[in-house]
Amino acid sequence: MADTALTAPPRSPLSHAAARLAAATRTSGGAIRLAELPLLAQLDVRLDAKGPAADTVGLALGLQLPLAPNSVVHTDRATALWLGPDEWLLLGRPGTQRDLENRIRTAAGDEHVSVTDVSAQRTTLLVTGPRARDLLSRGCSLDLHPRAFGPGRCAQTTLGRTQIVLVARDRPRAGFWLLVRSSFAGYLVDWLLDAATEYI
Repeated sequence: MADTALTAPPRSPLSHAAARLAAATRTSGGAIRLAELPLLAQLDVRLDAKGPAADTVGLALGLQLPLAPNSVVHTDRATALWLGPDEWLLLGRPGTQRDLENRIRTAAGDEHVSVTDVSAQRTTLLVTGPRARDLLSRGCSLDLHPRAFGPGRCAQTTLGRTQIVLVARDRPRAGFWLLVRSSFAGYLVDWLLDAATEYI
């Protein structure tokens, strides 16, 4: 039994909600789109932003770690979110966490760097459409106007009493990513669907 559990393929914490999210998207008439982006690679990276490891790690990943507070840098390989002066969350395609971690550790060499695989900790919801900001504003205290929270911004905040990392995607009208702890993901889906009632 234990061997089976260890070798079973990973399962999204919101696999049971996919049909509900798709139905809400269909019935909204294009006003909103809700979907899960399951099993993204997620690495918590801590290092000295002013030390040599920051540059070498950035080169190995093909991106420069963002240094401005609450900013995001995106490439085809990965997305880096600024979480603090010495902390970033690195997102990648499902199954790439080991490759990303190896790149970071190899690039850092003897420099002090902490890399923690937190892929199982959170799942990601995609919220797009012309009413996406209106929907999120119902339960988020941040000013989500594009001038205040435009593309390439991120923040640790709450939505409907749930802690999330909110990311304004890097293109206009591309919507938002909501990174939520797996144990709260079902509650957040319920909240989103309830808040979106007038659109669906």
